Amino acid sequence: MITRTRLAAGAGALLAALAAGLAFPAGASAGEPTGQDAPKVDLVLDVSGSMRARDIDGQSRMAAAKQAFNEVLDATPEEVRLGIRTLGANYRGDDRKEGCKDTAQLYPVGPLNRTEAKTAVATLTPTGWTPIGPALLKAADDLDGGTGSKRIVLISDGEDTCRPLDPCEVAREIAAKGIGLTIDTLGLVPNAKLSRQLSCIAEATGGTYTSVEHQDELTDRVNELVDRAADPVVTPAAVEGAADCTRAPELKSGLYTDREEFGQQRWYRVDVRPGQELRASVSVAADRAVHPDYGVLLRAVTVHGREIVRGEAAGNGRTDVIATGLRYPKAESDEEDAPAEAVCLAVTNSFSAASGVKTTPGLPLELAVDVVDGPSQASDVASFGLGRGWWLLGALILAGFLAGVVWGWLSRWRVTVWRTN
Repeated sequence: MITRTRLAAGAGALLAALAAGLAFPAGASAGEPTGQDAPKVDLVLDVSGSMRARDIDGQSRMAAAKQAFNEVLDATPEEVRLGIRTLGANYRGDDRKEGCKDTAQLYPVGPLNRTEAKTAVATLTPTGWTPIGPALLKAADDLDGGTGSKRIVLISDGEDTCRPLDPCEVAREIAAKGIGLTIDTLGLVPNAKLSRQLSCIAEATGGTYTSVEHQDELTDRVNELVDRAADPVVTPAAVEGAADCTRAPELKSGLYTDREEFGQQRWYRVDVRPGQELRASVSVAADRAVHPDYGVLLRAVTVHGREIVRGEAAGNGRTDVIATGLRYPKAESDEEDAPAEAVCLAVTNSFSAASGVKTTPGLPLELAVDVVDGPSQASDVASFGLGRGWWLLGALILAGFLAGVVWGWLSRWRVTVWRTN
């Protein structure tokens, strides 16, 4: 049995390697690549008054965004259903309540007519407020329905001006719906506060934040995100862990997503037959402000409560995602029809919320489960924790023995010569 502990910068990289497309007992797919429906992308552009500033390659932020959009529209893959939504593009008044309603669909999400989309973009003029939260809610509705990948690309040069509707909370609510929507954010010449806000929005849905200061950087990044939407993706299947092993949901090989409260323990169950190996990994993301010094623990336990193996990892606040994994090879059996062993997986976290931070919904959790044929040769399994390190240890012992013999012979020869002289 081998325990592996890993700290990841993002849950996707750790879990995708273990994900396999099988099914829930009820028939829902777990961790299978999507692709039945066309991927959808909604470009959300800030058209507030601050976009008039001329600090991007000698031109205004709005002009740089328009040029980038035209190049992106030319390069958009045919299979992508693309739309454009604006915020702050229409209301010119000083009424904050009205300004915070100013979001509109400039071009509907669907098959792309490049000429029509470019014509619509050309009409934009920096105008009003910055209602990021309301725009994200509407953009999520724009992408509703279908099983293909869904991505919002938000481009802004300023903080949201429509609190108390916090855009970070809006992003968390969207993520909690489990609709597989990712929000990527780009900040145009951002300040520290804007960077924190856009980073928070992206992290809540597993997206990315990028700071751009040049028009070509903006074009390249938006193109990259649109192309990424067209790539086959693995969509985690939603599952609800139980409070104890006896009521835990049974999982097959696949990728799963859940929500776990601060300091909570969630249980899941996997059947492992003799000669098979269970490989599991879990990541828990801090999608809100938490105290430093936290950890995650993944344990494999028998139905009688005996711990088999564990994986654990600790963090100190330098990363928002913490992950760990384990392996459990079950020995072969002499019986031909030996029954499978029910192994319970317990996930525990030690995150604690900062003052004033909401504890619901729980922290996003991703669990990868893979049950494969176990090692067929003894050399494939660790021996006393050394595994193939035995070869190195043996070589070192032999080298030390030979060095001792040679040194002893040379010393004896020198003594003999000294006595003779």
